[in-house]
Amino acid sequence: MTAITFSPPIGRRRALAALNVHLLAALIALVGIGGATRVMEAGLACPDWPLCYGSLLPGRQMNLQVFLEWFHRLDAFVVGVGLLVQASLSAWWRHELPRAVPWLSGAALLLVAVQGGLGALTVTLLLPFSVVTAHLITALLLVALLSACTQVLLEPSTSPMAPVQSRGAVYRLWPALIGVVALLALGQCLLGGLMATQWAAGRCLSSGEGCGWLLAHRLGARPVAVAVLLAAAWALWRRQSERVLAALAAFAVIAQVALGVLSLRLTLAVPAVTVAHQLTAAFLVAVLAAWLSRSLLEPAHLEVSRG
Repeated sequence: MTAITFSPPIGRRRALAALNVHLLAALIALVGIGGATRVMEAGLACPDWPLCYGSLLPGRQMNLQVFLEWFHRLDAFVVGVGLLVQASLSAWWRHELPRAVPWLSGAALLLVAVQGGLGALTVTLLLPFSVVTAHLITALLLVALLSACTQVLLEPSTSPMAPVQSRGAVYRLWPALIGVVALLALGQCLLGGLMATQWAAGRCLSSGEGCGWLLAHRLGARPVAVAVLLAAAWALWRRQSERVLAALAAFAVIAQVALGVLSLRLTLAVPAVTVAHQLTAAFLVAVLAAWLSRSLLEPAHLEVSRG
């Protein structure tokens, strides 16, 4: 039996792809931990930065709130180191990688530096809603960048051309349409972040204040969900190479709407549901970014006429 071996460029590309996948999972988890930190009102559980009560591990002060804030910072540090390694390897191996990878890795490294600065400001400025929202959106942009970079690395260097029978307007505009859907979802996340960091939903349910933010978020969710589901339906019908991502996007947006409704029905009294709502938002952003990257990378997989 002949052993199968891979050339160094392919091995390095796969190693970097594996690193990207792990970093992406850690980033999505980081968004979830950040959501838990906010919901449990633990954003100032560590009153100083970057240490916590002046130490790397605040054993005496440790409780659930301190643990959440401390672990959030620890995960962020690990992700930052991982992104530094990823950017360094991408630059070192740039001649053996797709042209977009070093640029995406460099942009991710720059964003994580911005994210670290925003994290420091959330503590030193005592959680202003604008900084906390910017902190969340930067994290979601990082998720999108890493997800896109992972797709570029996982894409085969060559792929067989599919027979082309139709190149209609939908085919030509398809990447732009997916990009619009992704931007709509990111905008909805921004609206949700602004609502959450001002505690608008809780204030609306308890005292009738801040209901405008809640209403805007609910109204915005409808066109975003419809756009994702329509795009997913078309891809499941006509875009064979994108069916898995389309199905994941449809599942994520349905779960997101259900979790949003459930969290309101429970009057935000169950933190796990609220955190799951934010975690699902990060997952949806990752899937849409991967889907956009795939639609740009695979022109060979064209929509084929069924007529």
